[in-house]
Amino acid sequence: MILGIVEGLTEFLPVSSTGHLILAGDLLDFDHPSRDVFYLAIQTGAMLAVLWEYRARFFRVDLQLWRNLIVAFIPAAVIGLAVGDFIKTYLFKPVPVALAFIIGGVIILWVDRGTRPVRIQSTREMTWLDALKVGFAQCFALIPGTSRSGATIIGGMLFGLSRQAATEFSFFLAVPTLIAAGAYDALKHRHLFYASDLGMWLVGLVVSFISAFLVIRWLIRYVATHDFRWFAWYRIAFGVVVLATAYFGWVRWTA
Repeated sequence: MILGIVEGLTEFLPVSSTGHLILAGDLLDFDHPSRDVFYLAIQTGAMLAVLWEYRARFFRVDLQLWRNLIVAFIPAAVIGLAVGDFIKTYLFKPVPVALAFIIGGVIILWVDRGTRPVRIQSTREMTWLDALKVGFAQCFALIPGTSRSGATIIGGMLFGLSRQAATEFSFFLAVPTLIAAGAYDALKHRHLFYASDLGMWLVGLVVSFISAFLVIRWLIRYVATHDFRWFAWYRIAFGVVVLATAYFGWVRWTA
């Protein structure tokens, strides 16, 4: 339940769900043999929350939306296949995640405080080229602690999307991204699927769905009148705390 809540609360905020799961899992000493399958279950719950909230757009024939999502998905898919194993081996650890938290927070502050012309007020105005640019921004999220939503929202704003349009497109782009990543992980870890773990998966999925749904509803209203600086300061403070606890030995992080 704890990890499901963490995933649901952080998947669509610019604070990195992967980074939070790595840190929370480390604190909980969560080293279950089917850990990767469980993470797949809770990410599926978060993805289903987006599908439910935006079902009117996803389940009607919106060729422009699906074209843009496919175009935006391709860069991270190609680069992820090329360097994914390297990143998981060397960067999926608390200290690198903490550093990414801090660097990402500084970048958010820099981008969000600048005054940049807004060309696109709605996702319906996006061209395939706009989508491709956001797709390249999403590639930075392959680094754990960077945040997929943070990379796509801030990248979208840099490329001329309004804060609301960038946030909404980030929600949409989560669907093909999480489906593809989930399918790849399910195939790779198919030997870890055990019927005895079904209860754990269902609890995590349901809790993740509920918490993600609440965050989506709240965030799209929040960005209409607020910027992201509080998320940036949270990232920086959280990263500093992790580094300090690691340096002074207050928490026994794995690395």
